[in-house]
Amino acid sequence: MDVVVRRKITKPTTAKCDLPKYTGFLLCEPKSATCTRLSELSDISHDSVNRFLQRENFAPEDLFLEASARLILEGGTLSVDDTVLDKPYTHYTALVGHYYSGKHHKTVKGINLITLYYTDIKGYNLPVNFRIYNPADGKTKNDYFVDMLKEVLAWGLEPACVTGDSWYSSIGNLKAVKNNGLGFMFAVKSNRTVSVQKGNYQQVQSLEIPEEGKTVWLRNFGHVRLYRTRLKNELRHYVVYTPHVGADLSPRSDFDQLHQHHWAIEEYHRALKQLCNIERFQVRGERQVRNHIFAAIFGYTCLQAMKVSGSLRSVYSVRKDALKEATWDFIKSFSEGKEWLRPFFAGPVNA
Repeated sequence: MDVVVRRKITKPTTAKCDLPKYTGFLLCEPKSATCTRLSELSDISHDSVNRFLQRENFAPEDLFLEASARLILEGGTLSVDDTVLDKPYTHYTALVGHYYSGKHHKTVKGINLITLYYTDIKGYNLPVNFRIYNPADGKTKNDYFVDMLKEVLAWGLEPACVTGDSWYSSIGNLKAVKNNGLGFMFAVKSNRTVSVQKGNYQQVQSLEIPEEGKTVWLRNFGHVRLYRTRLKNELRHYVVYTPHVGADLSPRSDFDQLHQHHWAIEEYHRALKQLCNIERFQVRGERQVRNHIFAAIFGYTCLQAMKVSGSLRSVYSVRKDALKEATWDFIKSFSEGKEWLRPFFAGPVNA
């Protein structure tokens, strides 16, 4: 695994469990990503794994430093979205609450993870910042978004555009993006009001919107380009703003590209849950939970790097490839000494 070490180490570590080992375990373990399971698979004790999760204090900037070494930081698309890590049977785990899940279409018990995801001008994409929702912070998801946006800009990211779903399309968020000199594409609810003629506001769902979009005045913001798409039987609406160009000059091809870039964060959330064991942990303390989540996200960045380098066919092949040799060895060992079964059940067939 290609891991870039960016922390200054003052003396040699004696810890048996570290980030590369724990991350590798999360990527290959098919079912039970617990401290006990890692100790069963290795010479690392359960206590060593638990101490690793208690000891470290990984931060979002650590993720950015890792991702920025692999990305072109200028001119890409920055997307914001959140997902719920399902923890339905947890009673005493830190950071677990009740949040609306788009997957379940209802409020569920879990951890709310908010992410900024960046796609560079060559199409390479990685997470660059994240927050775990904590009611003790006294902030909303919109507050977290503005904080994360300020951070990545201060760290050196220079996106051309920001995208998000309707949850993040408040006027405050749109103005925060605009004031930083960035364009945007955000989904808006069907009852969002806009004006085609000054003073005459209508809901976007009531407008005739051509394929190439329509220039409208968004209440309390200004001119934007309005687009409509259809997903199955549902109409969706998006507003696009391009600084220094004007809303009339945003072609449909630009919107389609931004929409495709934003979809990458949905694919990221799916891979994070299916491949990185981000939901499968049994620790309870806040720092342990945060470090586990960081290791899972870090694992995804490593998978993407391996895919780009050509050592993986896709991010979904790593677990399959990791188990391939062990599975075939088991099949061969199981078959030994059972030759008498073959003619007993059926005649031999040459195939």
